[in-house]
Amino acid sequence: MEIKAFPLGALQTNCYVLSNNGKAVAVDPGGDPAPVLDYLERSGIELECILVTHLHFDHTGGCKALGDATGAKIYACPVDNYLLDTEVGRGGMMGFPVNETFEYEELHEGDNKFIDLDCKVLATPGHTPGSLTFYFPEAEAAFVGDLVFRRSIGRTDFPGGDMDQLKNSVAQKIFTLPGKTALLSGHGPMTTSEDEKNHNPFLSGMAI
Repeated sequence: MEIKAFPLGALQTNCYVLSNNGKAVAVDPGGDPAPVLDYLERSGIELECILVTHLHFDHTGGCKALGDATGAKIYACPVDNYLLDTEVGRGGMMGFPVNETFEYEELHEGDNKFIDLDCKVLATPGHTPGSLTFYFPEAEAAFVGDLVFRRSIGRTDFPGGDMDQLKNSVAQKIFTLPGKTALLSGHGPMTTSEDEKNHNPFLSGMAI
């Protein structure tokens, strides 16, 4: 079992590849997926699916190309589908390119299994209404998108953002994970549930 990070796109969004026994899932391919494809080919790994934490353009820019190149299904929460009618969802804002459109399978909170690993899909709204966290207990890792970062939190000033909702999502869904759980964010370095619970200045003193 291995997790590799590939910062992709103009905003260097972390695309993660979790592999297990020759199969892999990719999370949030935000730009040209060439480095991911090269890694998969060199390692002899088959990409089984693409998981999207939320439908902002910097997390989905490579979905179409990666899906077409590998045949992997794309999964996302339809609650965020309205964003695809906005520049923050489809791209085009501040001079960024417009993303290629892609089809996806609907995914909601619940227990799933990907690449022979249990995955708890957690609804963690706040950054967007349909934000999801993908928690793999056996990997001791949670892919949190832009919900929470090392010593910071996701912005809530885009359409559908809600600060109170975001803080509640972190308190109820992230801080209740085992303390050593790696939190793999959409931007920046990894952290852990325990570390952010104890040291994140935006979330200190929150009741759980």
